[in-house]
Amino acid sequence: MNQPLNSTVQNLSSDQILDFKEIVSEALNYADYRAHVNDLVIEGKTTGDNQEERLIEFTKLNVHRMNRLDKTLSVDADLVEQFGNMRNKYVFLLIGDAWCGDCAQILPVLEKIAHASEGKIEMSIISRDTFPHLIEAFQTNGANAVPKLLVFDVAKDNVLTTWGPRPKPGQAIMLNWKANMDTITWEDFEKDLHLWYTKDKGNAILSEISELLKELES
Repeated sequence: MNQPLNSTVQNLSSDQILDFKEIVSEALNYADYRAHVNDLVIEGKTTGDNQEERLIEFTKLNVHRMNRLDKTLSVDADLVEQFGNMRNKYVFLLIGDAWCGDCAQILPVLEKIAHASEGKIEMSIISRDTFPHLIEAFQTNGANAVPKLLVFDVAKDNVLTTWGPRPKPGQAIMLNWKANMDTITWEDFEKDLHLWYTKDKGNAILSEISELLKELES
């Protein structure tokens, strides 16, 4: 799931060069993102260019998911110690949207990690449609899949690694659905995926991001 900065960025044409500092400057921190999404729900909208009614309904559901996770998620003491004792500082930029169920399940966990880091991690969120070339440079299996986490150095000019669009057990549920779409409906897939997220309580995400940061620190 993790990948270092690679040739996908180099495949961009000369008029698609990415200015990472500009991109991060356009992103929202978690508190501002949550407030922005709440305002959009009141207006009957969602993030991104696609304003289909079904995506707006997903956004309303995702607000409830994030509210629940904000209240119930906790980080084990050993991970709090790891995140707080990191030598280096990082920028987490999550490419995602309010209509995305995986984003709603993952963002609160990443925010808890950033909080536990005591300033070592700066957390930001940006819509996939704000800088389309960004997600095109960091595709997953040829698709513009979200969420996608980019981890920058503190200067915001180098992507150290990436993660996403979901933790490995969640990705396995997705791949199983794709292999059995003739017998598993999209609705059943969604039910299974979010039931897994609920039972897992963020532990898979915490574990994978912990390992990612250990690799960077080493």
